[in-house]
Amino acid sequence: MYPGGVRRGLVTAETIVQAPVATEQPEPVPVPFVPPDGTLDALGRPRRLVARTAERYAAVQKLLSEGKSLGAIGRTLRLDHSTVRRFARAGSLDELLVKTTGRLSVLDEHKPYLHARWLDGCHNIPQLHRDLRELGFTGSVQCIRRYFRSFKPPRQPGRKQQRVSRPQPRPAPKPRRGVRWILTNPERLTPADAAELKEIRTACPHLDAAARHVHDFAEMLHHLRGDQPPDWMDRVLADDLPALHSLVNGLQRDFDAVTAGLCTPWSKGQVEGHVTRVKLLKRMGYGRANLDLLRQRVLLSP
Repeated sequence: MYPGGVRRGLVTAETIVQAPVATEQPEPVPVPFVPPDGTLDALGRPRRLVARTAERYAAVQKLLSEGKSLGAIGRTLRLDHSTVRRFARAGSLDELLVKTTGRLSVLDEHKPYLHARWLDGCHNIPQLHRDLRELGFTGSVQCIRRYFRSFKPPRQPGRKQQRVSRPQPRPAPKPRRGVRWILTNPERLTPADAAELKEIRTACPHLDAAARHVHDFAEMLHHLRGDQPPDWMDRVLADDLPALHSLVNGLQRDFDAVTAGLCTPWSKGQVEGHVTRVKLLKRMGYGRANLDLLRQRVLLSP
């Protein structure tokens, strides 16, 4: 039992006598909804065209009472001469409003039904359009959308509409950065680069398979394991990686040289270095020396 429950449960006779007698409040009588006429919008407010017409009519009549001509009124209010003449000749504002709002719409005869359905809780515009089509309505669904554009469905009591903040998608890394991460020894990657590489490999299975084959090929080159290329090529061909399939086709055309390169510590790196040096000397003497001088420079240069 909560503290003080006994005290709250004791009610004296004096309290009962002094307590006001609750009288039943009469239930409010629902006021029938009257569809707006041509001068009001769907919310019962004056239409923009009606308000503008009333404002212009009052301004034109005021300037006429001051003795100004129709041309001067048109220049002052920036209105066309025919518009000023129509406002000046009108006997009253109601006469102008009848001419302004007298155009009939295909939705006029169905407005009472639409408002009754809206007040009943049906706020589905396509459903209202289908119901009106059964009643003989020939307009489009956009006509009903424009009519109910200013309406807002009532919110459910006790519920707050909260904005759901969606996390911003993380920008994808540039392709060159991804290639550099894949070609780098995993032990030399920074923790941030390793985490981002792991994330993109998880998101793309094809990239994960390509990175795995590249690492296996790097291990064969580093440890000179010439007996593993056949198994590696079979694993590559089993995956849907056209770029690596092209590499495998090139290795198969010169498989003996590839095997020899992965089995012996010898390479043509020194030969390529001499070729590069000869090309440099050739470009340095272009246009100023003949073949004999080039031969001397190649033999004598370190």
